[in-house]
Amino acid sequence: MGVSDLAEDMWRGLEALALPAPVIRLGVTGLSRAGKTVFITNLVANLLERGRMPQLTARDRIEAVYLQPQPDMTLPRFAFEDHLAAMTGDDPRWPQSTRAVSELRLSFRVRGRGFLGGMTGPRVLHVDIVDYPGEWLLDLSLLEKSYEDWAEGVLGRIAKRAEAAGFMALARAEDGSLALEEPKAMELAASFTGYLVAARAAGWADCTPGRFLLPGDLAGSPVLTFAPLPKPAASGRGSLYAEMQVRYEAYKAMVVRPFFRDHFAKIDRQVVLVDVLGAIHQGPRAVEDLRRTMAEVLAAFRPGQNGWLDWILGGRRVERILFAATKADHLHHRQHAALTAITEALLRDAKARADFAGAETMALSLASLRCTVEEEISRNGEALDAVRGRLADGRVVAMYPGELPGDPARILAPAREGAERWLNADFALMGFAPSRVARKPGEGPPHIRLDRAAEFLIGDRL
Repeated sequence: MGVSDLAEDMWRGLEALALPAPVIRLGVTGLSRAGKTVFITNLVANLLERGRMPQLTARDRIEAVYLQPQPDMTLPRFAFEDHLAAMTGDDPRWPQSTRAVSELRLSFRVRGRGFLGGMTGPRVLHVDIVDYPGEWLLDLSLLEKSYEDWAEGVLGRIAKRAEAAGFMALARAEDGSLALEEPKAMELAASFTGYLVAARAAGWADCTPGRFLLPGDLAGSPVLTFAPLPKPAASGRGSLYAEMQVRYEAYKAMVVRPFFRDHFAKIDRQVVLVDVLGAIHQGPRAVEDLRRTMAEVLAAFRPGQNGWLDWILGGRRVERILFAATKADHLHHRQHAALTAITEALLRDAKARADFAGAETMALSLASLRCTVEEEISRNGEALDAVRGRLADGRVVAMYPGELPGDPARILAPAREGAERWLNADFALMGFAPSRVARKPGEGPPHIRLDRAAEFLIGDRL
C-alpha cells in the first residue's frame, strides 16, 4: 500500500467519526433515446478525472472524488464501470438503456475558500445520482387524471398515428358495457402495449403507462392489464369499462404513488434530458407532442428552495432543474445556440412554472459523449458546416443536418398548428456510434458542455 493509499484510508476513517456530510440527491431522467445512461456515465467519469471540466469553478479546490456504496441498500447500483467500458473500449458501443431505478454515490473532498477555509480543512459532499426511466416520469401525470380523462386523451391523440391503427380498430369495435371477459382484457392490453412499443421506437413522447414498456415482475398482472376504451352509454359494475377503471386506479395506487413517494419526492436537483433533434427530424407533430408531454409531466415536480422545515419534516423541493437538449455533437457548433433557443422555447410552459415556484432553471445543449468532429463540405458549390462520425456498421460519414432557424417560432408555430411537415426545410439525423478515443492522464471521455451542466447542478455546493 502506498503513502497516498494510506492517507486516503486514514481520511475515510476520520470521516466515519465526524458529523454526517451533506448530501445532494441528483435525479437524472428523460424520454426514450435522450441518453440518460450515457449522461450519467460520462458525467461521473469526468468528475473523477477533471481534465475536461474547465467550467466547473471548484475544480482546482477538489482534492479527491471517489465512488462509494449507494446509501439505499434496496436499490441496484448504477453499473458505471460496465457502461464506461462499453463506450470507451476497443470496440466502443452504446450501453444498455435504463430499465429500472438505480443509484450511485459520488463523494467529493473539497478545500474551503480563503483563510477560514484553510483553517477548517477540507470538507466532504456526497452526490447521490438517481437514475430512473423517463417512462416512469410520464406516469406521474396520471395521478391527477381519472381513467375517463386519460382514455379520452390517449384515444384522441393517437387516432391518426400509423403505429396505433391495429389497437384503434380493436378498441373502437369493443363494447365496454358488456361483462368483463379476461381474455378480451388481455388482448386489449397486449395490443395497446404493442402500440406503445412501436410509438416509442418511432420517437413519440407520450407513451403512458410507462410500466407497460418496462413491466419487470409485474408482467401479466391485472395492474398491467388495461387499455384506453371509448366510454359507453352505460358501464355497470363488472363491465369491461368499469374493470378498466378499477385496474387503472390500482396502477396509480400500487405503481405510480410508491415511485413518487420513495424516489421522486426526495430529489434536490434534477436533469431532464430531451432529444429535441430527434423530434425535429421526425416532424412538426412530434415536436408538439414533445412540448405538450414535457409541460404536463413537469407539473409533478415540487420546485422551490429548501428551507429548514422541509428538511425536518422530510419533504424536499427541486431547487434546480436543467433542461438539456442532447446530441449537440450532431450539429456544427455554430448551430448550438439555435438548438438551445429551440429547447428553451419548447419547454417555456414548464420552465415558467418552475421559475415561478422559486426553482432555478437552465436550458442547455450538450453532448454527453462527443462522437463527431467538425468539418466543412461542399454541395453545389456551397460550403456547408458538417460533422463526421462513425456509424454502427463501421462506416465513417460526413453529415450536413440542415440549418436550424435562429427564430424558434419557425419550429414551434408549425408544430402547434399541426402541420404535416416542415415548409422548405429538411432536417437530417444519423445514429452515430461512439468512436475510439485516446485520453491523456487526468482526462475523462470527450463531451460538449458537461462541465457547464455540472456547474449549474452542484457547483454552488462545491
